[in-house]
Amino acid sequence: MTKIKLNYTNNNSVANIILDNGKGNILDKIMMKDLHSLFGEFKNNKDIKLIIFEGEGKHFSFGASVPEHTKENAADMLSNFHGLFYEIIELSIPTMAKISGQCLGGGLELALICNFIFADKTARLGQPEILLGVFPPPASIILPQKIGNARAEELLITGKSISAEEAYKIGLVNSYFEDKNEMNESINKWIKKYIIPKSASSLKYAVRTSRIVMNKIIKEKLADLEKIYINELMETNDANEGINSFLEGRKPEWKNS
Repeated sequence: MTKIKLNYTNNNSVANIILDNGKGNILDKIMMKDLHSLFGEFKNNKDIKLIIFEGEGKHFSFGASVPEHTKENAADMLSNFHGLFYEIIELSIPTMAKISGQCLGGGLELALICNFIFADKTARLGQPEILLGVFPPPASIILPQKIGNARAEELLITGKSISAEEAYKIGLVNSYFEDKNEMNESINKWIKKYIIPKSASSLKYAVRTSRIVMNKIIKEKLADLEKIYINELMETNDANEGINSFLEGRKPEWKNS
């Protein structure tokens, strides 16, 4: 059972990945396995100039599967999820996220690792993990690199969601559009102007070198945050209470410990 769709455009030089897992396009272990497999195929394709991620339907993604965040599943989930970031780094193929609707949690983290983020006015972007008593390891690294510590901390610590317009103002998205049709038309023109005329090989060097600092930080620090999450955070009462209360459909009862 696959939870992604794939099609190629622009003479097979643009790979379009569509997250397809129900209303929220949840990033569960099946979808992650599909993405790992796909990235493995891309390693042997020298002609891809751009990888695009988008969500089927009205939303990009509600994020990673909450049931897979429970204490007994967290280690496997994080290892699986973080592996996607390492693989995208190693591919060094330009990446783009096209965002409509909700783009939250792990969904926003997948968008954050992309070189380009475009959104329409239906988009809502946020890292709401703190509302469940946990934190997002990739976003904790990537958001400050992209938009600065002050703005990143506001999103990470409050868990609030922002509009496409606000995301554009703080430099989180490259451009935003009135609706999905306008976004798709504008992006197609943008790709033909700025990506297609270039060498796929040279584009990889441009990605590698423009991200040499951020990639080094991700490779060195993401594993550290993964350990904090598993060995420290998930040993607290409130992290487990946050996850369990969400799954049980009730308000969390924090003990502040």
